[in-house]
Amino acid sequence: MNLPNKITLARIFLTVLIVIILIFPFDAVGLSATKLFINEAIVVDIKYFIAGALFIIASLTDFLDGYLARKYNLITDLGKMLDAIADKFLVNSVLIILASQGLIHPIIPVIIVTRDTVVDIIKMIVGSKKEVVAAIKSGKFKTAFLMVGIVLTLFNNLPFELINIKVSDVLLIIATVLAVYSAIQYYQINKKILLS
Repeated sequence: MNLPNKITLARIFLTVLIVIILIFPFDAVGLSATKLFINEAIVVDIKYFIAGALFIIASLTDFLDGYLARKYNLITDLGKMLDAIADKFLVNSVLIILASQGLIHPIIPVIIVTRDTVVDIIKMIVGSKKEVVAAIKSGKFKTAFLMVGIVLTLFNNLPFELINIKVSDVLLIIATVLAVYSAIQYYQINKKILLS
């Protein structure tokens, strides 16, 4: 269990914490969450700010563990597996919760989770044939738009909400479109191997 793998495990722990914060019925147990009043018109539940801050930290650990693993040649099969699980757990669980609470459209997590499943299947089939599936730019852009969109959603689209521009929604829509596009690209790039 090297340092990058420990950082990955920390991301899984942070994800569990985020999920608990987002779904715990504070009102039902007499712990009404603190509300923030911004500009006398916007009411924000503080639990989303806390979850947003933890989500940023968890996202940064994703870059950190990969950087350390590459720099110090600590890449392991366990690390690859844990990293993939931690990434999907963090993003997909938060998307599903946000959709269940009516903060984003349900089609977003449906498409993102389906895309991830399709791409993982492609990677498994190609890997079983001793080939490697390289990351593609559209997938990286999808991840960037998705992460920023989630953070803005958790932060109630602030500061853009003050000028009534739904930047969080736009970023999540772009990420969803890129998710479909990148899945098609992964298939096209690896079609010969998949069908061989």
